[in-house]
Amino acid sequence: MALPPLPSVLGIMVYTPPPELAGMSLADIAEAVAERRLPPIEQWSPENTDDSHMVIRADGTWLHDGSEITRPAMVRTFSGLLNREEDGSYWLVVPYQKLSIEVEDACFIATDVSRVDSDLAFRLNTDELVVAGPDNALRAEGDAEEPALYLHVRRGCEARLNRSTYEQLAQIALAEGDDWTVTSGGETFSLLPA
Repeated sequence: MALPPLPSVLGIMVYTPPPELAGMSLADIAEAVAERRLPPIEQWSPENTDDSHMVIRADGTWLHDGSEITRPAMVRTFSGLLNREEDGSYWLVVPYQKLSIEVEDACFIATDVSRVDSDLAFRLNTDELVVAGPDNALRAEGDAEEPALYLHVRRGCEARLNRSTYEQLAQIALAEGDDWTVTSGGETFSLLPA
């Protein structure tokens, strides 16, 4: 008699990341984005505030009280609660409380990019998929020696493109012209810092 898989016995739901970007259509990506149901933190206005004792390092590592959070499911859960306010402060928001969180550079890291039809789809270190466009703009910072590209994800929070993703995007830009721009979602974005 065969035993059921261990996760089934324990009642644990196994997380299955989306497939590789290169093999997905724009419809597949849109479906994956829609399946990620985020909490409606825009509707919550808790008055109770505190410190989360959490830090998101520039390399995308999440820490709590100085120790790395090693469970990807926890990072994915917390990332859905992130909000950046107009003053630049970052918060984890739940219905009854806002907890401050330190962000060294960006909340997310973009780890892959693919040209899908006429759009650019990015995979984040949380396995989320984001399509660049009017609501998810790309911006270039830094200088010619140390450029940095950022993708708006949601609620003022951004993803910094890691080196390989930056190189992938540069190759896409060069394949499409020599002005170091890319288009996605009907918008044109420069890869050069202003």
